[in-house]
Amino acid sequence: MNRPAVVLTAAVPVLLVTFILALSVGSEPVSLDSVWHWLTGRGAGDDAVLLVDFHLPRALTAIAAGAGLAVVGLLMQTLFANPLADPYILGVSSGASLGVAVSVLGTGSAAVSFTATFGALGRWGTVAAAGIGALLVLGLVLLAGRWVRTVVSLLVIGVMVGSAVGALVSLLLAFADPARVQKFVLWSLGSVDGTYLGDMVVLLPMVAVGLIAAVSIAPSLNALLLGERYAASMGVHVRRIRVVAIIATALVCGVVTAFCGPIAFLGIAVPHLARVLIGRADHRYLIPACAVLGAIVCLLCAVVATLPGADGVLPLNVVTAVIGAPVVVIVLLRSRALAAGQ
Repeated sequence: MNRPAVVLTAAVPVLLVTFILALSVGSEPVSLDSVWHWLTGRGAGDDAVLLVDFHLPRALTAIAAGAGLAVVGLLMQTLFANPLADPYILGVSSGASLGVAVSVLGTGSAAVSFTATFGALGRWGTVAAAGIGALLVLGLVLLAGRWVRTVVSLLVIGVMVGSAVGALVSLLLAFADPARVQKFVLWSLGSVDGTYLGDMVVLLPMVAVGLIAAVSIAPSLNALLLGERYAASMGVHVRRIRVVAIIATALVCGVVTAFCGPIAFLGIAVPHLARVLIGRADHRYLIPACAVLGAIVCLLCAVVATLPGADGVLPLNVVTAVIGAPVVVIVLLRSRALAAGQ
């Protein structure tokens, strides 16, 4: 059995164990016996309501967010030939943040009207506002992409759009009510604890579509590793692959950010962990490895972020930073340009 198969085979039971652990740990913990009885259909008594209403949605959200962000992070690193590219590099999270900022903060007559409309919908209003903001930024980037021929130009456009949108968010924060600012800041710190089982009807299928799109272009991504010209010479429709990768990334980032807020570092760190474990640059193995490892890492982060016996949880981005920052530093130290003193 080859190395990728061994890694993927070993990762599945690890994912199952981590999933069970995530179901058990919480501000109101559930015993592992109760979790196992519930999973095997033997009932969990009074703990069943707690598992279904709180622990299960959190675990499923962590799996979806971790798998989705890790895979689209890999897409962006391959597309832009940049080991430090992340899923939010094209400004999708900035667009989602703008939608939430306008919905939550709302200054000016138009913003107040927007806030009143989406605020009346409660949490779903925030989710809808984030999705609209992400779609608007995606539309701008794709529109600009019709007139550029290189991914470098597209990257610059995405960064500029993200910076401009971020400036608008900062402007809203500067003039908003402090209580509303606090609400926005809490959202921006990231969390997988605010979802419910009904949210999975939207979250899981959207992430699944993004993952399926990534799998469909895996062979073409292998060709892109040697450059766009080489890929084109091999019959790869480079622009089409670029659009599919961007749409898949925007879809996953948009829905994950809408429900969980922007989650940092997973999209950068997990692809590198997958490369080290798989030992190959073949996307046919890297994509499933990123999905499984991303789910495991995000589940572990969610477990660490939960404070047993307490009412609150740590911000998820605090935990992901502790895990992801060392990986990013190692990538920088191992980069060829740095080793050559450039």
